[in-house]
Amino acid sequence: MKKITLTFIGLIFAITLVQAQKFAYVDTRYILDNIPEYAEAQAQIEELSIQWQKKIEDKFAEVEKMYDNYQAQSVLLPEEMKAKKEQEIVDLEKEAKDLQRKYFGKDGDLFKKRQELVKPIQEKIYNAIQQIAEDYNYALIFDKSGSLTIMFSNPKYDISDDVLDQLGAAMGSRTRSQASGGSSGTGDAGGKDRK
Repeated sequence: MKKITLTFIGLIFAITLVQAQKFAYVDTRYILDNIPEYAEAQAQIEELSIQWQKKIEDKFAEVEKMYDNYQAQSVLLPEEMKAKKEQEIVDLEKEAKDLQRKYFGKDGDLFKKRQELVKPIQEKIYNAIQQIAEDYNYALIFDKSGSLTIMFSNPKYDISDDVLDQLGAAMGSRTRSQASGGSSGTGDAGGKDRK
């Protein structure tokens, strides 16, 4: 009898503990799309990317032109002059590839610029999510825009708008249903039902 009572008490305690856990989710893609600072950063990154791509294309066009000139003149050139011209073409092509790596390679200028402009925004979002989690005692907050697969999500647990409020982002007249094509509800129930 004592074992049954202890098991029953343990079961009630476990159920209470599970029910006490609070979960929520955010859509960081939606949050970022509603932060003007992020749109400005993306525009700046895109502009730099276009400028750098143009420089690289110009450099490769220069290589192509030099090679075409070499092809046209190679019949008339002595061997030592051919070797010199070939080396010039190789050097210029290497320069173009180095420039491409400098701008777009791993840890290149574009990566660094993205880190410089976007990372502070991501940190603000993370801090806002952490503050909401602490304020409303959430055990877990998932990001549905990431690699986590959520098969179903109840909009009442979506706290994305609360994160935007915490960040002080002006949303204007745009509602959550308009932003996501009407599929995920208004999203403001997530922060309003908390206890």
